[in-house]
Amino acid sequence: MTDRGITYSEAGVDIDAGNALVDRIKPAAKATTRPGVMAGLGGFGGLFDLKAAGYDDPVLVAATDGVGTKLRIAIDTGTVDTIGIDLVAMCVNDLVCQGAEPLFFLDYFATGKLDVDAATRIVEGIAAGCKASGCALIGGETAEMPGMYAAGDFDLAGFAVGAMERGAALPAGVAEGDVLLGLASDGVHSNGYSLVRKVVERAGLAWDDAAPFGPEGQDDTLGEALLAPTRLYVKPALAAIRAGGVKGLAHITGGGLTENLPRVMPDGLTAQVDLAAWDLPPVFRWLAGQGGLAETELLKTFNAGIGMVLVVDAARAEPLATLLAEQGETVVHLGAVEPGDAVRYTGALL
Repeated sequence: MTDRGITYSEAGVDIDAGNALVDRIKPAAKATTRPGVMAGLGGFGGLFDLKAAGYDDPVLVAATDGVGTKLRIAIDTGTVDTIGIDLVAMCVNDLVCQGAEPLFFLDYFATGKLDVDAATRIVEGIAAGCKASGCALIGGETAEMPGMYAAGDFDLAGFAVGAMERGAALPAGVAEGDVLLGLASDGVHSNGYSLVRKVVERAGLAWDDAAPFGPEGQDDTLGEALLAPTRLYVKPALAAIRAGGVKGLAHITGGGLTENLPRVMPDGLTAQVDLAAWDLPPVFRWLAGQGGLAETELLKTFNAGIGMVLVVDAARAEPLATLLAEQGETVVHLGAVEPGDAVRYTGALL
């Protein structure tokens, strides 16, 4: 009599758990539906009708990103409910910088052993980010990969597709004298976490310790404070673009203001930024002090409190600032466009 053959489940992959996850996340995905969506989850691909979405002569724009080592904090604390918002934000905030409206999103979730409850919370966060950005979650992939990840570990990647009418791409027409409007961030967002974790280690703190930089009376733990999700700028940014006068947008992610502002500047022009125009948020002040970070390092690693910058026509700066404030944004007049080839800072953050 021969030995019984092993099963896929015994090898570490539970197909039934994967199917259970799909069933659990269908309501969250359905809640993100928008004009253009043609089918729900479960097919071999997601369908989207650009004509039904209202486009006549569309150009597609695509973006992909992850969350980086912020995942390590989410995994170590078990707080995975908002990490999906970060994933969406890192993609759709980039799309809107091109002048595009995000239309749909797909995610890739990989882990060693699928925990259906945790995975459901992660995908529900992704759906929440999609809904807040006006894009539909139309598909994704869950990969159970035993031997590739340590127990409890997982990784995320996101893929967003947007559209704009032909001729509407940004940046366009950036000129000397244009004004820089900064939109406040909600904390560290999703960049620089390898340095954040090194600073926390150096400080000898645990994720469940009280956050040393929170406002008086706030009892967030350090882990909770550092997991504040990336702000979604899509709807306010699109409202500003449609109002007229926006010439470019820069999502302030890895590289900070120093590396991201030049991406929207034509040759021969640069951004002049007044560092005294806003107060450095406490989390960055703590990171800089605890880690002994130079101001140049802070500005090149983190968003330093400014998560998105709009380059606008000077004559439209005040109306656009008012519109953005009405959309719920904290707006900072950062500076202006001037001749040069590298970001020029005046004033000081620290």
